[in-house]
Amino acid sequence: MGHVRTRWAAGILALLAVSLSGCGLKSGSPMVDNVKPGSIGQGHPLKGASLTVTSKNFSENIILGQMAGLVFKAAGADVVDRTNLPGSISAREAITKGDADAMYEYTGTAWITYLGNSKPITDPHAQWQAVRDADVRNGVTWLPQSSLNNTYALAISKRNNAKYQLKTLSDVAALAKKDPSAVTVCVENEFASRDDGLPGMQKAYGMSIPAGNIQKMDAGIIYTQVSKSSSCLFGEVFTTDGRIKAMDLDVLTDDRHFFPNYNAAPELHAATFAKYPVIADLLNPVAAKLTTAVAQDLNAKVDVDGRDPHDVAKEWLVEQGFIRKG
Repeated sequence: MGHVRTRWAAGILALLAVSLSGCGLKSGSPMVDNVKPGSIGQGHPLKGASLTVTSKNFSENIILGQMAGLVFKAAGADVVDRTNLPGSISAREAITKGDADAMYEYTGTAWITYLGNSKPITDPHAQWQAVRDADVRNGVTWLPQSSLNNTYALAISKRNNAKYQLKTLSDVAALAKKDPSAVTVCVENEFASRDDGLPGMQKAYGMSIPAGNIQKMDAGIIYTQVSKSSSCLFGEVFTTDGRIKAMDLDVLTDDRHFFPNYNAAPELHAATFAKYPVIADLLNPVAAKLTTAVAQDLNAKVDVDGRDPHDVAKEWLVEQGFIRKG
């Protein structure tokens, strides 16, 4: 899935990321769907508005970005689709600078990565409130979050776990002490270096994984490697990923509650929301229906079945009665 919760990079990497965001933002295209209001958007309250939606470059976030665009379109706006930007920094910069108007962001990402806090807030609603209040200074408005919580986890194939019978990350730490060579882990580059990723997890659980036992790879490959190969006993996964069920993986419980909550919520350029406060009435009902289970189902349609994120988003919005096909 490539869930990129990028920490602010230093030096040339940061400059490169920002320059990439500039390139990505030039490639937006008009959303041309003929959609009408359903339970939301009656009376076309966004008629005359021109809004740009953006997202990061993994399936779930693209689906959510498409949902926002389709809702705006049904409510009468002209919409430019600039979803699928590389990394988190690109999309975040687009919102703060006003190059884009709306996206779905994750509370844990904002609290730790953008706002610079080291300790997550355990209560999901309290964390959302803290993010909402702190991000005002960055010209960002947060709407109410969904219960969709796309947090990190480690997974093992059911086939391999028949031998080990692991249930929690504490079990993994115990195995690492007992048999260090057995604990091989496949992770994304970012997860390998982030404080809210592998280094922090090892510290929280008193776990020591030899550097040679850690392989870095694209997120999409991790699921296949954990499921089918012997080189990765464990893999970094995300709790909303449809491939967990499809590839017969066991997700290990974070029994020390190390990983932050990553609840998805609409994030808007503050000036856009000031101009069009009706956006809250349009997106709040959608957030109320977005759960972790719904996300797993939608993500599986893209990552397992190979469907287009736009089509998956549109189908779900129509099924829920939020919008209608024109």
